Amino acid sequence: MKKIAVLTSGGDAPGMNAAIRAVTRTGIDKGWEVMGVRHGYWGLINGDCTPLTARDVGGIIQRGGTILGSARCPEFRTQEGQLKAIAAMQQQGIEALVVIGGNGSQTGAYALSQLGFPVVGIASTIDNDLYGSEITIGVDTALNIALEALDRLKVTASSHQRAFLLEVMGRNCGYLALMTAIAGGSEAVVIPEVETDPEDLALVINAAYQKGKPHAVVVVAEGAQYDANRLEAYFKKHRERLGFDLRVTILGHVQRGGNPGAFDRILASRFGAGATQQIADGNFGVLVGLVKGEIRPTPLTEVVSNKKPIDLNLFELARILDK
Repeated sequence: MKKIAVLTSGGDAPGMNAAIRAVTRTGIDKGWEVMGVRHGYWGLINGDCTPLTARDVGGIIQRGGTILGSARCPEFRTQEGQLKAIAAMQQQGIEALVVIGGNGSQTGAYALSQLGFPVVGIASTIDNDLYGSEITIGVDTALNIALEALDRLKVTASSHQRAFLLEVMGRNCGYLALMTAIAGGSEAVVIPEVETDPEDLALVINAAYQKGKPHAVVVVAEGAQYDANRLEAYFKKHRERLGFDLRVTILGHVQRGGNPGAFDRILASRFGAGATQQIADGNFGVLVGLVKGEIRPTPLTEVVSNKKPIDLNLFELARILDK
């Protein structure tokens, strides 16, 4: 092995830069040349690569986002585009690729692997919905941003004795919402994995006021059947009967933009080192993630064919603690 490349793809996550740094420096330590691919799979197809030295990745571990950039690339979804990407890498002498990203990114990594190119994935997504890793890069930081928002909302909600909805990201996975609700002590949580009836939610909020609580804050996952906007519309429509309406705060991409905390910096560094070790060992077509507290590889075949379940015992815990 003489030359490898690293790219970031899909939604950015706090800690991606720490992973780039770790891949680069551990790769150099093994005697390899490391190339950074700009703008994800688009850059791979178009040969937009730049050499990365140890100094090039200095001072980035604390930065959010990704210095390499990310972009959508419909062409890469086709086999023609994938073969074009492989040809571009071979032309530059790249012998292996590290892909830092979530479900879509690792599906792309799997496609390259199926075509015979050596690929190793790194689990990185704030949604924490990627099979093959108990927690992924960016989750802890995004969770703490959501928690801070919840704490702040409680202050305003108590001052005005109002009910608020806080919508957090997570695509179709309720992990971030559920953890935010437990850590922040919300009155209720709405996630895609559990069906929610707005009428039942109204009872929960009313019960909070009956108990003397000066506020009610409900955490909502963006992928829930009743997201924040739908719930707001429902409560507004039935305000006279229900007796109150809801104020909505949608965090959106604010959750992605934070500088990574210590946990994500360390996790990303371990994942990056794990990825280059897999390459050194000749173990390709795998995702590097955290499994039972250890950095372990999971075959990309399993990653793309399995859905990561959420622990519904935690939902029950949230229900009990929110009383």
